Amino acid sequence: MTSTNENIDANADELVAPGWLSAQFLENALSKYENAPELKVVSVNLSPASAKGDHYASVMFRGNVAYTTQSGKHSKSLIIKTMPEAEGHKKEMLKDSHLFKTEIGMYTKVLPRFEQILKASGDESRLGTLCIYHSIEPREVIIFEDLVPQGYTVIRDREATVEEIKGAFTKLAKLHAVSLKTLRETPDFLNEFQYGICEIPNILNDPFITSGLTNFLELLDSRPEFAKYRPYFRNIANTYMNLFVDIVEEYRKNKQPNGYYVLCHGDFHLRNMMFKHNTSDQSIEDCMLIDYQICNICPITIDLIYATYMLLSPENRQHNLEELIEFYFSTFVQTLKQIGYKGELPNFAEFQRQMTRHNFYDLFLIFAFLPLVHGIRANVDITEVLQQSDVRKKLFFQDNYVEDVKFLLAKFEKFGYFD
Repeated sequence: MTSTNENIDANADELVAPGWLSAQFLENALSKYENAPELKVVSVNLSPASAKGDHYASVMFRGNVAYTTQSGKHSKSLIIKTMPEAEGHKKEMLKDSHLFKTEIGMYTKVLPRFEQILKASGDESRLGTLCIYHSIEPREVIIFEDLVPQGYTVIRDREATVEEIKGAFTKLAKLHAVSLKTLRETPDFLNEFQYGICEIPNILNDPFITSGLTNFLELLDSRPEFAKYRPYFRNIANTYMNLFVDIVEEYRKNKQPNGYYVLCHGDFHLRNMMFKHNTSDQSIEDCMLIDYQICNICPITIDLIYATYMLLSPENRQHNLEELIEFYFSTFVQTLKQIGYKGELPNFAEFQRQMTRHNFYDLFLIFAFLPLVHGIRANVDITEVLQQSDVRKKLFFQDNYVEDVKFLLAKFEKFGYFD
């Protein structure tokens, strides 16, 4: 028997499971994974696997499955991730993308190899949860082991603490370090990971992206204190998309001789990580990165600049950014040493120069993505933001966003970004 629990806080397309997601489908997947042809599913309870605002580029269900094998009765909690089937903006934007092929490659090929490299150096870190089943045809599906029964949770109702951010940066630094070693020693192993955000069909023409600068200019026009910044942003109105693409596609189209290039996560924000805390004192025990759909080889700066706006709160950006970036980089270099990296070790001064060289990515995120981040904090419906122009425009006039922009533009002016 299969049933679906409704959850009013879930995305609409995750309230009812598709017909093919049946007990028989899960029985076939589990019997293959456990190498138990006699496995029989007794019951399945399906419910939405995430809350509104957690994600957009997939549809996810949690399946609590009871089953029997020759060894007796068992139960397992699964996360089933698939592509949207309902007609509309989400399906249109994501169709023909490489998202699932990339994520399947990460979970079945890359992460296990990277974990082996870390383990050989004495590091038992897990970079991802177990992948139990995957397919591209007849439909794109991935089934994961559920991390919630293991004590992991997504942070939704508060900002991440500095220690939690350091936990996330630790995993990111290890992912980056092992990928740098791999690119040096066996570069062909990562050849397939070349599809970043720009390769999602129609993404660069989506109104969510294309309306950002227009709405941002309206904000600048509405506040006298922003007048001195208007000329810069007006001058890039016809070139800003090219400037953005040049940065994120640099490895493939204009590789720099001194550039630090790694396999980046690509979507390193708070809802794409789960944390496990000590039950007695709530100290962080582990952070697990999830959603590897946009992983690709690109400048190391991409994940760090993205995290600055998509992971850190305004308070952490203002008071702890330097400490956090230095923590990330020291962990990155230490991991390279630990795993026996044979090349010249990256140095922090050059890393900072490359962060500055890519400073337009900061500006792009401020007018393209940061309004949404503030909207999510205020419980705005992400689907409405992506599909309704009036909802998007309101995000640019949120008090918290305006104050954030005031601080950031003054900071960038001090650094000479607008010269």
